[in-house]
Amino acid sequence: MNAVIDDFLQTPENGESLDIRQIANGIKSAREQISRQFDEGVAVESLILDTSKLIDHVLRFCFIHYLGDDQHCSCCLVAVGGYGRSELLPGSDIDLMILLKKQASKQEQQKLATFLTALWDIGLEVGHSVRTIRDCVREGKADVTVITNMIESRLIYGEEKLYEKYQLAISAKKLWSSRHFFEAKLEEQHNRHLRYNDTAYNLEPNIKEGPGGLRDIQIIGWVAKRHFNVSSFRELIAHGFLTDAEFELLDAGQRHLWRIRFALHRITGRREDRLLFDYQKKIAESFGFESGEHNLAIEQFMQQYYRTIMELERLNEMLLQIFKEEILLTASQRKLQPINERFNLRSNFIEVISAEVFKQHPQALVELFLLISLNQDCEGVTASTIRLVREHLYLIDEDYRSDDTVNHLFMQLMSAPDGMTHQMRRMNSYGFLAAYIPAFEKITGRMQYDLFHAYTVDQHTIFVIRNLRRFALQKHEDEFPFCNLVYSKLENPCLLYLAALFHDIAKGRGGDHSVLGAEEATQFCMQHKLNRKDTRIVSHLVRDHLLMSVTAQRKDISDPDVVRDFARQVGSMNMLNYLYLLTVADIRSTNPKLWNNWKDALLQQLYRATKTVIRRGIDNAPDIDEIIQENRDAAFEEMSDLPFSAEQINSVCDRVPGDYFLRHHPLEIKWHVNTILSQPEQSRLISIRQSTYTRNTKVFIYGDEAAHTFSQVTGTLGSLGLSILNAEIFTTRDNKIMDTFIIQDRNNQAVTDAETIRQIESKLLKALESNSIYQGKYNTRKPRQLKAFDHPTRVQFQQDYLNSRTMMEISAIDMPGLLSVIANVIAQKDINITHAKISTLGEKIDDIFFLTTLDGNAITDQALLKALAADIVQALESKKAV
Repeated sequence: MNAVIDDFLQTPENGESLDIRQIANGIKSAREQISRQFDEGVAVESLILDTSKLIDHVLRFCFIHYLGDDQHCSCCLVAVGGYGRSELLPGSDIDLMILLKKQASKQEQQKLATFLTALWDIGLEVGHSVRTIRDCVREGKADVTVITNMIESRLIYGEEKLYEKYQLAISAKKLWSSRHFFEAKLEEQHNRHLRYNDTAYNLEPNIKEGPGGLRDIQIIGWVAKRHFNVSSFRELIAHGFLTDAEFELLDAGQRHLWRIRFALHRITGRREDRLLFDYQKKIAESFGFESGEHNLAIEQFMQQYYRTIMELERLNEMLLQIFKEEILLTASQRKLQPINERFNLRSNFIEVISAEVFKQHPQALVELFLLISLNQDCEGVTASTIRLVREHLYLIDEDYRSDDTVNHLFMQLMSAPDGMTHQMRRMNSYGFLAAYIPAFEKITGRMQYDLFHAYTVDQHTIFVIRNLRRFALQKHEDEFPFCNLVYSKLENPCLLYLAALFHDIAKGRGGDHSVLGAEEATQFCMQHKLNRKDTRIVSHLVRDHLLMSVTAQRKDISDPDVVRDFARQVGSMNMLNYLYLLTVADIRSTNPKLWNNWKDALLQQLYRATKTVIRRGIDNAPDIDEIIQENRDAAFEEMSDLPFSAEQINSVCDRVPGDYFLRHHPLEIKWHVNTILSQPEQSRLISIRQSTYTRNTKVFIYGDEAAHTFSQVTGTLGSLGLSILNAEIFTTRDNKIMDTFIIQDRNNQAVTDAETIRQIESKLLKALESNSIYQGKYNTRKPRQLKAFDHPTRVQFQQDYLNSRTMMEISAIDMPGLLSVIANVIAQKDINITHAKISTLGEKIDDIFFLTTLDGNAITDQALLKALAADIVQALESKKAV
């Protein structure tokens, strides 16, 4: 490397200017050599150091040329920030400070400007500041980020005495004592973690700023340097704050993140810290991962990443706790309060009474977490005890797992009135959960390569338990009051938490993870001495944890037969209560962005309908005609205050088919009738309202029947950036359409803006005047994340002869305007759409359409169905290619 540098850094003769192009080409050549060495497997830490040395040489050379050597220059060129740590990756910022003895003269200012301009001309992206020592003190005192940047400084060139004065001026004795600095950095980390939802296990993590990322490593270094005056993590071993094994984990974790960040910068050609989907796949391949039968290469790569940051998070917690005990706590604050013969509470942190406790009493490993949950004064675990937990995980073997005392303590924790969620998270972080439940180890850090599952499987599992706990707490009742009500009826909430713990535990093994997970749950329950009834409940909940979600979102739950079949599978009100709560918590924990009021309403509708069937007796459930009449009577009761006669109301209701009363709530029916009778002179009507029942925006369309109405409506709404969640399509006996669409905006929220609503009404009225399929334009720009996925389009049909209809299921990659494309294809066939359920699962859509022939029967013409499927596949694949 030095030879390469010497080749292009040659001092010009006779006052000639620097050859900027030669230097720029030389830097490019040197960087290319470093990049090749990365591919050859050279250690990333040496490449980072080489890059820093390369830039040191260039800056020193240019600085001397423009500002003179030591004898003529009374300033210092100082590297700060990451560059000050000699940690330069391909796209890292080069942060410089030019330290002056006194304010620069005009001539010096000109020289500095020329120097900095030359750096940019060379192609170096430099962030710089020009300061005197007084400036440094003033600005460092005002901002902890500035002082942090400065304490990581390194002299590149200049007057050493001036640099030494600068270091003394910003030392902890004069500026930002180690106590105040540590408190500020703790708050800074807390706020930073909150920006990333307090989890590092997102689908597209930020490897620098996210929890467990490089910044969490750096904060350890900053505090150590400020308080202990050490320049490397290895020096913390001598101070007794880090063991050799912990140092190796910390060092290996940092090198792994550096390696990923190095690859990210190369792929993007710039500084990039977000591990986006399209980069994950490329890095996984470049790192040599290969896809297996049940585990994609990208999933293996990301699992390694997530397990790395889990270790780094734990080390960050432990070391900051050590620093807190060392820096913040005074002698008077180090109170010691005995808990029992194994544990003390020291300054509100639990600790073992001796290093031999876990060896002498292995059950104390699980007792620790139980005691924290039961002691409201306990804020956490002392660093020394965290270390001892990790060191004694080897004690957890088959004998330990089958120990009655251990099993009893674990079940006590699962039933604890407070703090159970935090302890589940802590047990996962410390490695106890994976050791105690071996199957859990396999899902630790496991991601699923899609946009539907926003978190790793283990984090998702803990989020499910957290959400279930919120249903139990009065302080969260305003979030999901119905869930809180159902929770109050549970016979044994502990069974629900056990089901949550095991519901996804078999992910990634191949086969049906629900069935395999139920087997794991059964064994666990038997081992922990649950009776046969409770074991069966947990096992059934794990096996059927997707049943309610699938039924509500993919089946026609206005059909009494669908509800009856679901009720038969559930079996009892007790199981219905458990399953409903598990389903809500599961969906919300899978991806919070995909939860909406419509899904909430669907699940509540299915719950209430099933409750009615179970209470009447599954075999004594009312038939469809009885339900239609009940719903019609309820609607008439709601309409009693309308300014219309019974005859007028009947003139509308008698024209609609019977299943109209199955699919609409009485308040909706009232809205429809009022809209029609209030404007008898209008041939086309558009009415938009906010539904109090489903808490969504609903669009009601009434007018003359036309073949392309569905195409026009879906296209128009799509062009406005709105999503359709559900569609109920009805034609009256006098050939009028009565269609209802549930919509939401780009942010998955109800459409409440008055101007947007007026725009929807006017555009839909204009669209209904058309007698052709929708030909308008809409935003065709595909979201970035969708570009990383490619799912084939699949179309399947299933006959519902009992209801004289054909169900069409379409699975495809999501894209703008997709529903309109499907509607256009259907509009070209002699087919009616009676009902549509629109479901977006991350990057995929999984839409259900209920179709009939023009005379209202199931479609039995196989040639027609085959042609319809082929045309939809062709249309969607063509659009995907655009």
